[in-house]
Amino acid sequence: MGLKKITSKVFYYPHQPETDRPMLAYLKGDKIVLAIDAGNSADHVDEFYKSLKIEGLKKPDFTVITHWHWDHTFGMHKIHGLSIAHHKTNEFLKQERAKLSDSAYTKFLINDDECLSREYADNKRIIVVPSDIQFEKELTINLGGITAKIFHTVSPHSEDTVLIYIPEERILFLGDSTSEDFFNDDYMDREKLRTLINLIESIDCKYCILSHTEPLAKSDLLDYLKSILK
Repeated sequence: MGLKKITSKVFYYPHQPETDRPMLAYLKGDKIVLAIDAGNSADHVDEFYKSLKIEGLKKPDFTVITHWHWDHTFGMHKIHGLSIAHHKTNEFLKQERAKLSDSAYTKFLINDDECLSREYADNKRIIVVPSDIQFEKELTINLGGITAKIFHTVSPHSEDTVLIYIPEERILFLGDSTSEDFFNDDYMDREKLRTLINLIESIDCKYCILSHTEPLAKSDLLDYLKSILK
């Protein structure tokens, strides 16, 4: 499996369901390279960076996190450059790091999640760190030729959800924002989903990129999400 190209400036490394690895994105600005999400382990990060090397692309200067869940953040300690996250994401990560100081909690995580147990087989150590940079509401980065508009939003999946919009490429990265809340018995908050749908409709994008599937046309994603509300 290798890096996939959406445009001349936007690439992604596909998701891997067998170990719940999400898609990792690569935004190639003329001045700054921004990655989206840090993967679920050091191995995931290494594999992503090897795919960049094969394509002759440099490692990212910054990595922005879409939300705190393990599959998006447990590789943060291994990334190149600096990490960026919403302040709520850091709050959750600090709580998770404190819990992981208890070996019983670590054992529970591994026994409870089949994907995590595969990723961390052979007693690999789980390392959790907060981001280097945090923001409150939104952050805009001029990458050179393209702009990354990073902003917190309402989502049924997690209260720290962050989206990334690249207006020049008309691409919106949504993380896991459209999914149910896995930490609340898979509850789908229909009002939060409706708010998110309205937001997606308001954004001028051609592609919507979710973390655990292939890129979708905006219209296809909206049709699917609206069907949930029926």
